[in-house]
Amino acid sequence: MEKQREEYISIKNWSEEDRPREKLLQKGKKALSKAELIAILLGSGSKSESAVDLSKRVLHQQDGRLKKMARMSVQELVHYKGIGKAKAVSITAGLELANRMMEEEGMELDKVNSSESVYIIMRPILGDLPHEEFYLIYLNNSNKVTYKYPLSRGGMTGTVVDIRIALKKALEHNAVSLIMVHNHPSGKVNPSHADKQLTQKLKQAAELLDLKVLDHVIVTENTYFSFADEGLI
Repeated sequence: MEKQREEYISIKNWSEEDRPREKLLQKGKKALSKAELIAILLGSGSKSESAVDLSKRVLHQQDGRLKKMARMSVQELVHYKGIGKAKAVSITAGLELANRMMEEEGMELDKVNSSESVYIIMRPILGDLPHEEFYLIYLNNSNKVTYKYPLSRGGMTGTVVDIRIALKKALEHNAVSLIMVHNHPSGKVNPSHADKQLTQKLKQAAELLDLKVLDHVIVTENTYFSFADEGLI
């Protein structure tokens, strides 16, 4: 009886066009769902669950978000029935490669020409953090990034920003302009009253040193808010 059940759920007994590996080869990687791609990393399921169903179960408990799954440790993954240490390592490695690809994308873009380019640079650093961090991007006269400085780190609702240090670092790196960037762990992208006050305070202080504040970008996992785009700076 157990054998019949296993054969019924086994991916080997699915039609060829529905098997994740074959589907990728025939239709391309874009045709696969997140669960199907993870199933390929898993390689196999268990006696009671296919690799795809197992992937769906893990994803469902992470709200369907790969970012949340990527934050899981090997020890957390092995708590799922059907995922041993080897499978957990494969998943962790695969998702970490995706994270590093985003980091490389940001590093390759060394010139800022829009708020979107700021987001591309900073999303891998700030996008999925559970706490708030405040960065400054220093630029030369060609708008090329000379330095990214983590000015402060806080909790869920804010950070303390020292304007004196912000300007000191700008002079040390021969910057002619700068961009403020911080994240909102809540996922809500709209600026707070404190965000607006800080923007104006740093802008006014920077002007005394002939430094221009080009933008203040608020980053979340999926989107961003630009003070410059909204005419707030």
